[in-house]
Amino acid sequence: MAEEETTRVYERAGFGKRTDWGKHPALLIVDFCYGMTDPASPLGSDMSVAIEATGQLLSVMRQKNLPIAYTTVKYTRGARDGGAFVRKIPALKVFEEGVEGGRWSEIDARLAPLPTEPIVIKRFASAFFGTNLASLYTFSGVDTVIVTGSTTSGCVRASALDALQNGFSVIVPRECVADRAQTPHETNLFDLNAKYADVVSLNEVLGYLEMV
Repeated sequence: MAEEETTRVYERAGFGKRTDWGKHPALLIVDFCYGMTDPASPLGSDMSVAIEATGQLLSVMRQKNLPIAYTTVKYTRGARDGGAFVRKIPALKVFEEGVEGGRWSEIDARLAPLPTEPIVIKRFASAFFGTNLASLYTFSGVDTVIVTGSTTSGCVRASALDALQNGFSVIVPRECVADRAQTPHETNLFDLNAKYADVVSLNEVLGYLEMV
């Protein structure tokens, strides 16, 4: 009953409308680094399914020579540049310079970037906050951002919101994002689709890319 009531309230507010997808999409791969994808990390979990799906999307983007950017997290020694975020989540200190040789900040090899694909270093949740990502997209003429990565309830959500606020249409292929637990994953996909992005299947995104 609670789920039905939520749906009714959201529909009454007019949430969930589809946006216009542009002709110049970019792929954003958020924090598919070992600190998130390796269960040995205190922040990590098995994200193999989402990584495999993102790999399919990455392959098509490369074939079409469309813009691709990655993000990872990295702090200086002591993680003071992480500010209150690190105080709130002390496990983020795995991303300090020198910890485990810096391995946790490395992009998972299953999605290894090419030399021409930028890796944006971030210190907070959003891929846009305190970075040059918006400038990179503007320079490339991007109008639509396809957001993949981890976690759905954290950095994916924050990045999708900021992409919207920077003037881009936002697509989230549900198979290409992952979280540590199913409940926050599904709840945030629901809310993202209602307010900030179009949450759709990977197949729909691949079909869209055929037309670009």
